[in-house]
Amino acid sequence: MTKPSPLADKLVVLVGGSGFIGSHLAQELLARGARVRIAAREPEKAFRLKPLANLGQLQFARCNAKDARSIAACVAGADAVVWLVGTFGADQKALQAIGPGIAAEAARETGARGFVYLSAIGADASKETGYYRTKGEGEALVREAFPQATIVRPSAVFGEEDGFVPMFADLVAKLPVLPVFGAQSKLQPVWVDDLAEAVANALENPGAHGGKTYEAAGPEALTMIEINEMIGAAQGRERSFFAMPDPLAKLVAAMPLTPINSDQYAMLEQGSTATPGMPQIDELGVTPRPLSLFIDKWMVRYRKHGRFSEKRAV
Repeated sequence: MTKPSPLADKLVVLVGGSGFIGSHLAQELLARGARVRIAAREPEKAFRLKPLANLGQLQFARCNAKDARSIAACVAGADAVVWLVGTFGADQKALQAIGPGIAAEAARETGARGFVYLSAIGADASKETGYYRTKGEGEALVREAFPQATIVRPSAVFGEEDGFVPMFADLVAKLPVLPVFGAQSKLQPVWVDDLAEAVANALENPGAHGGKTYEAAGPEALTMIEINEMIGAAQGRERSFFAMPDPLAKLVAAMPLTPINSDQYAMLEQGSTATPGMPQIDELGVTPRPLSLFIDKWMVRYRKHGRFSEKRAV
């Protein structure tokens, strides 16, 4: 008989849980028997999870992540809380620093035993890049309010339905020649389900993992151009990729309505790989799986003739 999870019947609040990572984490927690409350600006985006839950196992709450009273109301009664809200746009300080600090304080006051803050590899309050700086500030505020919080810092997160894979796959399928920003920048992309398992494991055992910081990097270090080439090959398409010159890339990133902003480009230049000496995802009980394990299967629908494709598409 399988031993019940320590999370069984416990209430876990996912602030920002209606998004890509949140939906996968919710599924992992539901499978472990936890009660899950999705707290989000648009919680209805997570209604698709309803068939996966037992009666009363899944709750939804509308949450303003910039309002202290809204955050406190959503966290009330929680046994554990995960802060998943993040942005590359405006309000980074409010959503990635002040908000998680408020949530951590509310979690402590409501008696929660666990708190996980989803940060990012490269987070540092002294960085010029707004995303990394506010993530670093958020880590400090969370630890100040909830000293036994667990910080998890992922690299770029990939999945079949969201993240960078479908974005790049759409471009490769449509364009014969593609410019690549930060072509030689290295990432160690982590599969969203591996990340979800790691966070759930941290929540299951706050005594062992509380107060610690872990990185979640995948097993493959890939450059941006290698990722694009891998996607093109898996689609069976002959494509030309060229490295966008740095001055031109910075100019494009500084313009409005472009696919990348200056903050994102600065992060891309830095790369996102495991930091020597930092605890990694394996210390949270997860053996991460590489992008190369999934990419051929995921690219079938992008091939010219789908699963019936034999010839190289043009």
